[in-house]
Amino acid sequence: MTPIDIAIAGCGPCGLATALQLARDGHRITIFERFESPQPIGSGLMLQPTGLAVLDRLGLGAAARARGAAIQRLSGRAGANGPLVLDVRYAAMRGDFTGVGIHRAALFALLHDAVVAQGITVETGRSVVATDPMAGGRRRLVFADGGSAGPFDLIVDTLGARTPLADVAGRSLAYGALWASLDWPEGAGFDAAALEQRYRAARQMVGVMPIGMAPGHTVRQAAFFWSLRSDQLDAWRQRGLAAWGDEVTALWPATVALVAQIATAAQLTFAHYVHRTLPRPTESGLIHIGDAWHSTSPQLGQGANMALLDSFALAQALRSCGSVADALAWTVHLRRSHIHLYQQLSYWLTPFYQSDGALVPFARDTLVATLASVPPMPRLLANLVAGLVGAPLGRLGLT
Repeated sequence: MTPIDIAIAGCGPCGLATALQLARDGHRITIFERFESPQPIGSGLMLQPTGLAVLDRLGLGAAARARGAAIQRLSGRAGANGPLVLDVRYAAMRGDFTGVGIHRAALFALLHDAVVAQGITVETGRSVVATDPMAGGRRRLVFADGGSAGPFDLIVDTLGARTPLADVAGRSLAYGALWASLDWPEGAGFDAAALEQRYRAARQMVGVMPIGMAPGHTVRQAAFFWSLRSDQLDAWRQRGLAAWGDEVTALWPATVALVAQIATAAQLTFAHYVHRTLPRPTESGLIHIGDAWHSTSPQLGQGANMALLDSFALAQALRSCGSVADALAWTVHLRRSHIHLYQQLSYWLTPFYQSDGALVPFARDTLVATLASVPPMPRLLANLVAGLVGAPLGRLGLT
């Protein structure tokens, strides 16, 4: 396709990766960001082999691995020293795979620096609220202050699950999580190559994941998270940090070295989770990708990786198709089956780790934990966590 004018709404990792790929293909790109200074939101995330394959194509994979921490396994126990009920090892797969735990700020800086070096225009302080269709399939962006920009041949929506550019869809999940980025507690007994969790039924979960170094830090960091019902957030604030800290360390005594670093509630960010998939992720001159198209709980750790795959599919489609309409249809074709598969898997697996009641966690701790150790389940589970079920890389021509 000949170069076209493209607006990208949102300056997160998905928007940045999309801008970088499309600009390198010669398209004229402008990113619109609501903050006055682009910035990441959140603590750590897991880059899977799928997302890393896209970053490798961008020439950023090695830097992401260097800034993050290699994750070789995911493990979870029922209680502090109870039975192992989650044990997923990347070594069970064919190939030399690992995940990478990385601070969101580190991934953001990596992509943002590449976008700046590419000379891509980023307009800040521009809160996108709508798009207006225009003649010829083009669209204009509308901002909260009443201003507008465009027209553009294509608008790419990367504004996340609560995007104002799409109809409300899906449902909010009962459970979310408190997150913090803390200094890695040397000598506390945590596995520096694992995402570790402890559970009390499925009502409580505490997790620790190494995420390498954030920009400006000289000490390795950990992502620390605590599962919490959204409707209990106010009660949590009223109870105070001391009572909550006692609850956390009672479930996993080793976390005392992390809880001690949390002096105020402001250090913790509560993440609300939404399970949604837009039935029609495209309109004339508009496509929603990443969480703006599909979002769910983070139990399978696929969010950022799915977004990177979406961005790669869009770039590939624009290269191979003769019109914007055909490219958008081809993008959806390339991604729909993988997205549907993981949305369904996440929907059914999330209650095993975040839900009320006793029957589901009992099944997790007994039947599921036993079956997970019987071949070929270790390999299947590793491929599931790696995002490789459904062969998404082959479909996109990635390795």
